Amino acid sequence: MPDSQHDALRLSGHDAPDLRQTRLADYRPPSFLADTVALHFRLDPAATEVRARIAFRRNPEADGEATLRLDGVELTLLGISLDGVALPTTGYRQDATGLTLTDLPDAFLLETVVRTAPDANTQLSGLYTSGGSFFTQCEAEGFRRITYFPDRPDVMARYSVTLDAERAAVPVLLSNGNLVEAGDGEAGRHWARFEDPHPKPCYLFALVAGDLVPVRSAFRTRSGRDVALAIWVRSGDERSCDHAMAACRRAMLWDEETFGLEYDLDAFNIAAVSDFNMGAMENKGLNVFNTSLVLARPETATDDDYAAIERVIAHEYFHNWTGNRVTCRDWFQLSLKEGLTVLRDQLYCEDVGSAALCRIQEVDVLRALQFREDAGPLAHPVRPQSYVAIDNFYTPTVYRKGAELVRMIRTLIGPDAFVRGMALYIARHDNQAVTIEDFVRAMEAASGVDLASFRTWYDQAGTPVVTVEQAHDPASGRYTLRLSQQTPATPGQPDKRPLPIPIALGLLGADGQDLPIRLHGEDHGEGTTRIVVLSEAAQDFVFEGLVAAPVPSLLRGFSAPVRLKGVPDEQLRFLAAHDSDPFVRRDAAQSCASNAILAALAAPDAAGFAPLAAIAGGILQTADADPAFAAEALRLPTHGLLAQAMAVADHPAIHAAREAALIAVARAHLPRWRALYDALADTDPAAIDGAAAGRRALRNLSLARIGQADPAQGAALAAAQVAAGRCMTEVLGGLQVLCGLDCGERQPALDAFAARWSGDALVMDKWFAVQAGSTLPDALARVRRLIARPDYDRRNPNRVRSLLGSFMGGNLVRFHAADGQGYQLLADELIAVDRINGQTAARLFGGFASWRRQEPGRRALMQTQLERLRDAPGLSRWTAEKVGLSLAK
Repeated sequence: MPDSQHDALRLSGHDAPDLRQTRLADYRPPSFLADTVALHFRLDPAATEVRARIAFRRNPEADGEATLRLDGVELTLLGISLDGVALPTTGYRQDATGLTLTDLPDAFLLETVVRTAPDANTQLSGLYTSGGSFFTQCEAEGFRRITYFPDRPDVMARYSVTLDAERAAVPVLLSNGNLVEAGDGEAGRHWARFEDPHPKPCYLFALVAGDLVPVRSAFRTRSGRDVALAIWVRSGDERSCDHAMAACRRAMLWDEETFGLEYDLDAFNIAAVSDFNMGAMENKGLNVFNTSLVLARPETATDDDYAAIERVIAHEYFHNWTGNRVTCRDWFQLSLKEGLTVLRDQLYCEDVGSAALCRIQEVDVLRALQFREDAGPLAHPVRPQSYVAIDNFYTPTVYRKGAELVRMIRTLIGPDAFVRGMALYIARHDNQAVTIEDFVRAMEAASGVDLASFRTWYDQAGTPVVTVEQAHDPASGRYTLRLSQQTPATPGQPDKRPLPIPIALGLLGADGQDLPIRLHGEDHGEGTTRIVVLSEAAQDFVFEGLVAAPVPSLLRGFSAPVRLKGVPDEQLRFLAAHDSDPFVRRDAAQSCASNAILAALAAPDAAGFAPLAAIAGGILQTADADPAFAAEALRLPTHGLLAQAMAVADHPAIHAAREAALIAVARAHLPRWRALYDALADTDPAAIDGAAAGRRALRNLSLARIGQADPAQGAALAAAQVAAGRCMTEVLGGLQVLCGLDCGERQPALDAFAARWSGDALVMDKWFAVQAGSTLPDALARVRRLIARPDYDRRNPNRVRSLLGSFMGGNLVRFHAADGQGYQLLADELIAVDRINGQTAARLFGGFASWRRQEPGRRALMQTQLERLRDAPGLSRWTAEKVGLSLAK
């Protein structure tokens, strides 16, 4: 990033955080490597003592560097010795971020004793307590809050860990690897020792200790080894773990069958914690999960919760090989493990569920989050070139666009070659810390395909725009598809190179059927879906044997993360009615809806939405055949996606036009919506399979449309659905409808829900979120009242995300109120949360990321709050970096 962006931060406030950059270009191998690490924890909430014995040796690749830097933050150093001899204070240099040792032998044993305070650790990074139990979170740089160590992923060692605690208060002791010994200690204490046979970076270290109970199972690997499985939860949560355990077993089997990857330890443990900065963490053999991604039963969890648990359980398990056994050399390579593993969990979900539905939903999230990131001041490549706080780069770009890059490689070389490439990648680099280039080279070697030009995708930010032009010559039967690409400028990258873009395409005839595809120069057609690669700024693709102009079906399966422009509305309507590719069929309907809503911004008119009603009518005719697809296809584009399509977002106009479109479509088919709502009522509320989830999704959508067409009828039905309480998907669907209507049924339903579920934090998170998402005029006042409640806890990231995230991310018309009160509220809360947990605050910053794309009045109001954030004393480096990047010219 340009230095000027950080200059803006250096000038801010008297209490500015450390904003020194780490640059990829400055990477150097570590001066010393650690072979073994022995840790002894005497656990105490107020003062935990950590003894570390680390065997170091000089790194032959470090060019003779003799200095050893040990990272350490908020640690009290009690003792330090080298080869058994205590070091005097002159033997090392200590500062606020670590220790520096010089004049070291080629190999030595370093021993340190430190004290840390888990109870006081509100950052939830390193060792902390939650609900009376001990947990760790070390990715990316949390291990330095536990003991002094070179906290970087290319220092890999074998760990032996001993945990010592009071048995009565902390009966369960867990760490990475295999339990090798346990026993009683003095004065009611007990201990356990774990050994991990595989070298790992310190970010994969974990311990969990507390009053937890297990849900146990087992898995037999294909080689006949028995693996003990356990999910550790608070007492009373055992009944909510069945789905997570079943998902774990499915993921283990799938990885064996698909990639030949077998689990490699005697035990696999998952521990659930309610205070957690992220969704989950793949620590070797001991995954730590947010309770929201473990606990589920029909009366407390929605179908979306079940799907998320399935996917995240799989994702973290898949990291055992793509992230743990083969890890990243430095944090600039983060997408090496995350993008690859996201692609693996996508493929898993496509295999165990509906491939079309999984792809549609994944692309929706990509467009909503990553495309927006690419279009703002926080845009960055999948492999950034510099950072201040690495935690700020756990982004949609690194994860979701990174996964799209791996998917494109798979598309270019073919699925079979991709599996061979995976095997070669792991064989070459097992127990190593490597780079993105190492992964790409393995794919090249396995396939024989040159991916040299593809590497540009990793280092170039921005979303390419692919524009379509068409021509047909009836005399020759040739149809020419001209595709051109252009990537908008992003911060620090004004000039863009053309990228190799795989375009999966089909051609439809007048009857809506796929035509054989014959490219110019081929003797005969080859299939009805072909991959062409747009690698230049503009290219012509000529197809032969077409007596009439076909309709092009482009980006089938969303074969590349690009925006598509230039397809006429009449072709989009045809694709929405006929395309055999479910993704393109639904995407065409969405594009038609976007075009109609954007065209109606100045003066919404029901007549202008007649084409949308016609498309909806066609989908409704066949909704019974695939309710899940129908539910997705019948949704209109979100407010956020519509705002992305405007150079300057006009939020009141977007909201008004979108509401008008919803009402027009709802009224055009009210009898059908009501018939579907009634017909789908018999869905088993306890069934969590894809078919049942699809039926509930369509029923909830039908209820929403009834409410838009006839508010009184919708309110009565929604209130009855909430009161019936058959399952959380239905209850929450009803509450969402009530929260969108100014009706008498709304508040009693909310009050009854809170009375029923006040003791369940995860369910109450939904209660906070559904109110924050209400677009009624009193939304901001309601959010302020919710913040004032005693059960709004800024120390709990789930609660903060449920309220603030839902308001600023899902309620754009009220967040962007013309008086700027939404911006002030977010800034107030960011400052308050930042004092407790900088990472949580920084992850909520997205509401300000698009400030330059607002109209002048709102832009000035947002800038005022950004400058207020910049000048706030004691702002964390996580939040300060994002503020500085947003304000930089």
